[in-house]
Amino acid sequence: MWHQPRVVVCHALTVNAARWWINGVIVEGRDAAVPVNDHGLTVGDGCFETTTVVRGEAFAMRRHLARLRQSLSGLGITLELSDDELRQATADTIAANEAAGVVRLTVTAGPGPLGSGRGDGEPTVIVGVGPTRPWPPTAAVVTVPWPRNERGALAGVKSTSYAENVIALAYAHERDASEAIFANTLGALCEGTGTNVFVNVDGRLITPPLRSGCLAGVTRALVLETSEVEQADVSIEVFEQADEAFLTSSTRNVMPIARINDRVLQPGPLSEAASQRLAALMAETTDP
Repeated sequence: MWHQPRVVVCHALTVNAARWWINGVIVEGRDAAVPVNDHGLTVGDGCFETTTVVRGEAFAMRRHLARLRQSLSGLGITLELSDDELRQATADTIAANEAAGVVRLTVTAGPGPLGSGRGDGEPTVIVGVGPTRPWPPTAAVVTVPWPRNERGALAGVKSTSYAENVIALAYAHERDASEAIFANTLGALCEGTGTNVFVNVDGRLITPPLRSGCLAGVTRALVLETSEVEQADVSIEVFEQADEAFLTSSTRNVMPIARINDRVLQPGPLSEAASQRLAALMAETTDP
């Protein structure tokens, strides 16, 4: 029988080897199920958050849950589960599975019609844990020909509608790069497929403001709070000619950029300082 879970917590290594949490009960992966008509699957109607496990706890959960609520509000999805319940579900799943280095929370609109219209059931909530990804120390990036729409309905929403990012990242991989960088419709630097961008402009560390259409990254916010950073518009051409820049994300932390398109860069003092300050914060607390 096909069961309709309301809350699912999964281990992302291999589904069948994992232990999933479904409605408060830990079950083996082979017993877990999500409806095939879930709107997250059929039309990408949902939101998600990803963070790392630090000293056995999901890092910066207060911030991630706040952003999850904001994204859900942007999509008009109501989630009845409290933050405490989501925290407990995450903690239970980390405890039930080995090699938990990364946590992902996904909330979809739940089962619905095959078109854009939603059903009237409760959302599906999925929390997954998996191993830490071994990122390289630096990133090679390329700028892509498709702009982010800073005025679109999904601007600033961490949506599961990620096909645009998939295409952009494939474009980057074809050019031996590990991340793709978007400008917005005004030609200003916006963000990467899963990262925020910081750039040295005449000795000033600058990151695009949220009005650019970029996501309000949690690591971006932590760098803003621990380093001297200006939020200002930067043209994509200025970024392409920068002599120092770095990426931030919840799984990469601070990652210096070593190549922009065909230009080689060296990690600089602004990147190193931001990285050290973030590392010190993470050593001090798991929920800044």
